[in-house]
Amino acid sequence: MNQPRPRPATIRNVAALAGVSVGTASKALNSRGQLRQETRDRVLAAAEQLNFRPNEAARSLSSERTFTVGLISTDSIGRFSIPVLLGAEDALDAGTISVFLCDTRDDPIRERHYVETLLSRRVDGIIVTGRRSDPRPPLARDLPVPVVYALTPSRDPADCSVVADDDQAGFLAAEHLIATGRRAIAQITGPARFDAVVRREKGLNSALAKHGLELTGPVLYGEWSEAWGRRAAQNLLRSGVEFDGIYCASDMLARGAAEALLAAGRSVPGDVALVGTDNWDVMVEGRRPSLTTIDLSLHEVGRRAAQYLLAAIDGEPVPGGMETVPPQLIMGESTD
Repeated sequence: MNQPRPRPATIRNVAALAGVSVGTASKALNSRGQLRQETRDRVLAAAEQLNFRPNEAARSLSSERTFTVGLISTDSIGRFSIPVLLGAEDALDAGTISVFLCDTRDDPIRERHYVETLLSRRVDGIIVTGRRSDPRPPLARDLPVPVVYALTPSRDPADCSVVADDDQAGFLAAEHLIATGRRAIAQITGPARFDAVVRREKGLNSALAKHGLELTGPVLYGEWSEAWGRRAAQNLLRSGVEFDGIYCASDMLARGAAEALLAAGRSVPGDVALVGTDNWDVMVEGRRPSLTTIDLSLHEVGRRAAQYLLAAIDGEPVPGGMETVPPQLIMGESTD
């Protein structure tokens, strides 16, 4: 005789096994609300043990949610938006909430089209990101869904923005160079009009002043490229200025500078220590010496932005304003 098929587990079964209310179990399974990580983990473990599979159609109808989120980016290369996206997906619980990625290519018309398309698909919220930390105009006024900005902040202080701490990036770089015994520190950076350039320079000078030091030589502004890193280092060498450390505001600049120094017979880090920024693996590990760099924690930027978006979707929006995520020093061979 055929045995009756076991009934599929319900959310009540999951809640009972985890020792929580049905409402708490729902929040944990849907990445909603402000729950302790221990509680969320216990609910997820119970769901896995019971092989719980929520009915997506019923879930959407009962909550008036689609369990989809839009991510609008101006970073067509993906160098900065992909780490942000990966961090956001971690917080959104991949497999539970889907993400629509839209690349605007810095085109306002394309951006408006994507906003309309995402709204027509009834997304529950939108994350906005890009390849620069310069403040941007708000996405649109009076949108029916919450919006959170990641890496690229909104100009409206009422909006919620999560960004990398560029001031601290420059500060960390200088502190590390000074800790290795460097006292004559130069800087190679990108275009002066960039917000990240201004902030990283400010952090660098703050650390130098803390130790009674000043920047060696003028700030070398230029393009974000290896070619400019090479030329800037060559200019430093020709200037006759004595230097034993360089902070580069990007890893591309640092790789170019390292090439120029080694070609001129200067050892890295023996004669000159180098610190880059971004922790771009292609640049950091692409040649020897490997690069000491400042990781801007873009994954964490995306994760926090998604957490705040989920809270807003759940009716618990965080106050507007800008939150900075601290960077991390990643050790390589270009410093002692």
